[in-house]
Amino acid sequence: MSGRNRFPPGWDEERVRKVLAHYEEQAEEEVVAEDEAAFEDRNYTVMEIPVDLVPAVRKLLAGHKG
Repeated sequence: MSGRNRFPPGWDEERVRKVLAHYEEQAEEEVVAEDEAAFEDRNYTVMEIPVDLVPAVRKLLAGHKG
């Protein structure tokens, strides 16, 4: 494994640390409220798919222009 860290475009170590800190510092009530809000957002959906289909779904989503 390379000693060089790779981040997605627009991300760096500082941004990753901020995101981790946000989730590590949340109270349980905040976590639940955030999860519930995500399920209520009518612009998105949540699905269960078989694990073996995940690579195909990721490829499909990566090619989506939206």
